[in-house]
Amino acid sequence: MKRYDVLVIGGGIAGVSLGYELAADRSVGLVEMESTLAFHTTGRSAATFLESYGGRVIRLLTTASRAFMENPPEEFVRPLLSPMPLLWIAPHGGADELRSMRDEVIEFVPDVSLLSPSEAATFSPVIREEWLELAMLEPGASEIDVAAVHSGFVAGLRNRGGDIHTSSGVVQLQFVSNVWRATTRSGDVIEAPIVVNAAGAWCDDIARIAGVEPVGIHPLRRTVFMVSGPGDSGTRTDNSTDNRGLPLVADVRGTFYIKPEGAQYLCSPADETPSVPCDAQPEEIDIAQAIEHINDATTLDIRHVRSSWAGLRSFVGDRSPVVGFDDHADGFFWFVGQGGYGIQISPALARVGAALIRYGEIPAELRAHGLEAEHLGRGRLVGITGIQGH
Repeated sequence: MKRYDVLVIGGGIAGVSLGYELAADRSVGLVEMESTLAFHTTGRSAATFLESYGGRVIRLLTTASRAFMENPPEEFVRPLLSPMPLLWIAPHGGADELRSMRDEVIEFVPDVSLLSPSEAATFSPVIREEWLELAMLEPGASEIDVAAVHSGFVAGLRNRGGDIHTSSGVVQLQFVSNVWRATTRSGDVIEAPIVVNAAGAWCDDIARIAGVEPVGIHPLRRTVFMVSGPGDSGTRTDNSTDNRGLPLVADVRGTFYIKPEGAQYLCSPADETPSVPCDAQPEEIDIAQAIEHINDATTLDIRHVRSSWAGLRSFVGDRSPVVGFDDHADGFFWFVGQGGYGIQISPALARVGAALIRYGEIPAELRAHGLEAEHLGRGRLVGITGIQGH
């Protein structure tokens, strides 16, 4: 029998970041069903730090995470961020959508600017000017070292006395005498008065095991593949290339994005295919559709895919995270629904989660920007049955 102040279920970015914050003044045990941490979603992420990405709650949490990302604690390998501007592009007929996005994000990203097709082509030489109607540049966007962020939280959690148990899927979770009692696949029993559900795509499964009403998670498959960049012979084994400094390019309609990666390009159809919680795998049709869109909009002329993979991005109906104690289950804390934003918002969201557990309120610096507990609590989801738009 092991006992902690807090038991965290899930070893992806959500679980380890909140565990790290809580371990500063509480005993924390973290359990992960796989033999390694960050196996399903975090470990497959091509995350970038984009303050124009997502809805208002996500943009607020992203902006609030920048200081941590730029100057992380000593447990983190630095730097966590590398400059990589973001270029949103709109095809003919899509300019109004891009202008609307600019109007929405300028509150948090005041240096975004609209560009003509010729101006956009100076930032990304692979774009076809004739395909474009308008573009928008976010100059302060950055690439995130996902492994460094996750491993830094893991190291900090351990340095603060937290325990991590892998190959420890929870098969039973009961609230007994004001304590949650978790039984793992291996037969270990762990008790804590507070259990944090940070199980990502599996969060509703954990809720059912605990006898708690599911939050209504929607796992969505995202496909990624690698292709050769211009001038790449396919024989390079190093990562040095003149592609450094080029932007991430994303279609405002959500049909694709391309990201320079050494001598190659990381590509995605930006797909959101509903899925059950699983070890997600790429589908050839998604890759083929992405290649068609990318070849229309760029000069990459993709003919061969070097490698491909897929991961799950899990959302609730309004695409904002669910963070807070369940209204009908004492000591059961939700920390889920980060979707495709989990890495970039992890520092701020972990502070929010820890503050709600400790004090029952959002940190003052985030309240000052208008973030309230009800924006994250599950009660806001009443009446929302499906996934809203991007």
